[in-house]
Amino acid sequence: MRKLKSLFSNLKMKYKLFCLLFLILVSFSIGGLVLLQYALVAYNDEIHRQSAQSLKVSSALIENEIEKMKGFSYRLSTDPYLQSYLYNLKETDDDYEAYLIGVTIKKRLVDLGAFEDSIDSIQLYDTTDRGYSAGNRVISIGNERLLQYKQGTNKKDGGAEWFAPDKQDKSFVVAREVNAYPDLSFERLGMIVVRFDMHDIVSSFENSLDEKEMQLLISDSNGEIIFPHETTKKDSFLMASVQGNDGYQLVNYDADRYFVTYSSAAYTNWTYMITSPYSQLFQAVNLVKSTVLTIYLLIFVILLFFGIRFIKGITNPIEALNRKMKRVQKGEVEDFKVESHVVFSKDEAGQMHENFNKMMKQIHSLIEENYKKQLVIKDAEFKTLQAQINPHFLYNTLESINWSAKLGKHQETSRMATSLGFILRSSLETKEALIPLADELEIVNHYITIQSYRFQERLSFHADIPDYLLSCKVPKFSLQPLIENAIRYGLQEIIGVCTIRIEAVQEGGNTFISVTDDGPGMEKELINKLASGNYRPKGTGLGIRNIDNRLRLLFGPAYGLHVMSEPNVGTKIMLTIPYEGGSDSVQSSAGR
Repeated sequence: MRKLKSLFSNLKMKYKLFCLLFLILVSFSIGGLVLLQYALVAYNDEIHRQSAQSLKVSSALIENEIEKMKGFSYRLSTDPYLQSYLYNLKETDDDYEAYLIGVTIKKRLVDLGAFEDSIDSIQLYDTTDRGYSAGNRVISIGNERLLQYKQGTNKKDGGAEWFAPDKQDKSFVVAREVNAYPDLSFERLGMIVVRFDMHDIVSSFENSLDEKEMQLLISDSNGEIIFPHETTKKDSFLMASVQGNDGYQLVNYDADRYFVTYSSAAYTNWTYMITSPYSQLFQAVNLVKSTVLTIYLLIFVILLFFGIRFIKGITNPIEALNRKMKRVQKGEVEDFKVESHVVFSKDEAGQMHENFNKMMKQIHSLIEENYKKQLVIKDAEFKTLQAQINPHFLYNTLESINWSAKLGKHQETSRMATSLGFILRSSLETKEALIPLADELEIVNHYITIQSYRFQERLSFHADIPDYLLSCKVPKFSLQPLIENAIRYGLQEIIGVCTIRIEAVQEGGNTFISVTDDGPGMEKELINKLASGNYRPKGTGLGIRNIDNRLRLLFGPAYGLHVMSEPNVGTKIMLTIPYEGGSDSVQSSAGR
């Protein structure tokens, strides 16, 4: 948790705002989708309930029609005219009289409703199984089917018996025995068979189902489908999958889902079922879901797009200001330019940019002013350091000439005076702070000439400088004081010959010039004091410290002198300068 909090706190502001925006949008989206899902579930439940209620009402209407058929069969079986006609048929042996009675029976059947819409036919059978029929769709009933009717009605003892359609007869049948009622003997006079078309009874209901690709199934008490006549395996599976007397459920068959609503009828003990493809029934609901999800996604993307643009409108000016600060941090103060073509708003971020630009203008002015002052100060310091060399060097040289004059060596005195004049003339020319290494070596050679007359063979000097480095620019009088220190602290401190060597190499962009002597050397403690500036040297103490300060003034703190020495081994002073001896700006600033 801490890592996550730390990670979030270190994110850029725009990413934090983006996370906040995304969280808000996702929260509202999830909340809206949850409410939508709740509403759709409630809507689905209501559809289920209404479907079940509709089926119950429809099944009750169908049951009512079937009950009417049962009552109709009862009225036929108790009709006094039909009973008298059947009784006469039972008593007569005259075929012609029987024929006339049969004609009368057919007329009576027509009068009683044989041609009503739902009636296929009314068929009356006497005790000898002679049939008398009337109706819309009269068929000849086979002996096997007729025997089935007789056996079924006989068991009911005057009550109605239902018969489902078979292969030969697709009509529903309600049949009952005709018993003699007038004399209450209940003697069997025959059998009445009413054939009716279930499609006519449920036609209005089926028409509404066809529009939704629904199907009505009716099964008997044994679970056998009795309507419609032609069924499929799917219909049998769906009918067998229901549990209980009333309700609704989703049933999977193969790769499809079906919504099944079922209700049991108390009168016939039949089960009525409506089946519908789930996708078809809830197509509108699924369409609403898809539409709402699409709209939600579209709104989410639009809000996210405008939210990101809004966030960028806040964070972009801040990031631009941050980039400006980083440029200033890297030192791009003098090259800093205000982007005049970029227009910021007048809010807090725009005011920050405006104030920062004003501040940078002021800083730039102060830097220019300070830079000019620093140039003047550096120029004064440099000239002061350079001026310090002259009396120091002049003192030592005059002392050498004095010793030469005392010894009466006039020729040597003349040469020393000539060398002294060259060195003094060089020191008086202050226009150039940097001179070629070849010119500096010429000054050193004149100085060695003066000192050679003083120390004779005890002074051994060697210069190992590659020709390509002779043009390298070095500060004037940067090597001569080092040679002077080597003589004072090396040659004068020993008895015998002291070798002083100047070497130069170039590595990368730097030139390394070393002045080495094989004098007594220095302890490590003394070297540390020299490096820290805590050592006070003999005499004026201006040599090494002066040169190191001049190098740092000219080239920067990365350059200067480095002293390396070991007792009884010698001392090496390394001078580090840029290969070209500094830029033109450094030379011009130091030469003013």
